Amino acid sequence: MKVVLQRVQNAKVTVDEKTVGEIGAGYLILLGICDEDTAQTVEKMVDKIKKLRIFEDSDGKTNLSIDDAGGEILVVSQFTLYADCKK
Repeated sequence: MKVVLQRVQNAKVTVDEKTVGEIGAGYLILLGICDEDTAQTVEKMVDKIKKLRIFEDSDGKTNLSIDDAGGEILVVSQFTLYADCKK
Protein backbone atom coordinates (compact mmCIF):
# COMPACT_ATOMS: atom_id res chain seq x y z
CA MET A 1 0.00 0.00 0.00
CA LYS A 2 1.26 3.44 -0.90
CA VAL A 3 -0.26 6.63 0.49
CA VAL A 4 0.33 10.27 -0.31
CA LEU A 5 -1.28 12.38 2.39
CA GLN A 6 -1.76 16.13 2.16
CA ARG A 7 -3.29 18.38 4.80
CA VAL A 8 -5.71 20.71 3.02
CA GLN A 9 -8.00 23.64 3.77
CA ASN A 10 -10.41 22.18 1.21
CA ALA A 11 -10.29 19.72 -1.66
CA LYS A 12 -12.53 18.68 -4.51
CA VAL A 13 -12.51 15.91 -7.11
CA THR A 14 -14.29 16.53 -10.40
CA VAL A 15 -15.02 14.15 -13.27
CA ASP A 16 -16.39 15.52 -16.53
CA GLU A 17 -16.98 18.87 -14.80
CA LYS A 18 -19.12 17.20 -12.11
CA THR A 19 -18.02 17.24 -8.46
CA VAL A 20 -17.80 13.67 -7.16
CA GLY A 21 -16.12 14.42 -3.82
CA GLU A 22 -15.50 17.50 -1.72
CA ILE A 23 -14.26 18.27 1.80
CA GLY A 24 -13.38 21.19 4.00
CA ALA A 25 -10.24 21.19 6.16
CA GLY A 26 -8.67 17.77 6.56
CA TYR A 27 -6.70 15.19 4.58
CA LEU A 28 -6.59 14.52 0.87
CA ILE A 29 -5.26 10.98 0.52
CA LEU A 30 -4.02 9.49 -2.74
CA LEU A 31 -4.16 5.72 -2.21
CA GLY A 32 -2.47 2.96 -4.16
CA ILE A 33 -3.32 -0.64 -3.30
CA CYS A 34 -1.57 -3.76 -4.61
CA ASP A 35 -2.29 -7.49 -4.61
CA GLU A 36 -0.16 -8.11 -1.51
CA ASP A 37 -2.19 -5.73 0.69
CA THR A 38 -4.43 -7.33 3.29
CA ALA A 39 -7.15 -6.15 5.66
CA GLN A 40 -4.43 -5.99 8.31
CA THR A 41 -2.36 -3.67 6.10
CA VAL A 42 -5.37 -1.37 5.69
CA GLU A 43 -6.11 -1.35 9.43
CA LYS A 44 -2.48 -0.51 10.24
CA MET A 45 -2.43 2.40 7.78
CA VAL A 46 -5.77 3.77 9.01
CA ASP A 47 -4.45 3.64 12.58
CA LYS A 48 -1.26 5.49 11.60
CA ILE A 49 -3.18 8.18 9.72
CA LYS A 50 -5.65 8.71 12.57
CA LYS A 51 -2.78 9.13 15.06
CA LEU A 52 -0.88 11.75 13.04
CA ARG A 53 -0.79 15.01 14.98
CA ILE A 54 -0.37 17.61 12.24
CA PHE A 55 -3.18 20.03 13.05
CA GLU A 56 -2.59 23.10 15.20
CA ASP A 57 -4.04 23.40 18.68
CA SER A 58 -5.18 26.66 20.31
CA ASP A 59 -1.53 27.50 21.10
CA GLY A 60 -0.50 27.16 17.45
CA LYS A 61 1.42 23.92 18.04
CA THR A 62 0.93 20.96 15.72
CA ASN A 63 -0.57 18.75 18.38
CA LEU A 64 -4.00 17.61 17.12
CA SER A 65 -5.07 14.52 15.21
CA ILE A 66 -7.69 14.56 12.45
CA ASP A 67 -10.33 13.47 14.98
CA ASP A 68 -9.25 16.11 17.53
CA ALA A 69 -9.43 18.81 14.85
CA GLY A 70 -12.79 17.63 13.50
CA GLY A 71 -11.27 17.31 10.03
CA GLU A 72 -12.59 15.53 6.97
CA ILE A 73 -10.94 12.95 4.71
CA LEU A 74 -11.15 12.58 0.94
CA VAL A 75 -9.55 9.41 -0.49
CA VAL A 76 -8.73 9.17 -4.19
CA SER A 77 -7.69 5.89 -5.80
CA GLN A 78 -4.27 6.36 -7.39
CA PHE A 79 -3.00 3.12 -8.91
CA THR A 80 -0.24 5.06 -10.68
CA LEU A 81 1.64 5.17 -7.36
CA TYR A 82 2.75 1.66 -8.35
CA ALA A 83 3.85 2.64 -11.86
CA ASP A 84 7.21 1.33 -13.07
CA CYS A 85 9.04 4.19 -14.76
CA LYS A 86 12.18 2.19 -15.59
CA LYS A 87 12.79 2.21 -19.35
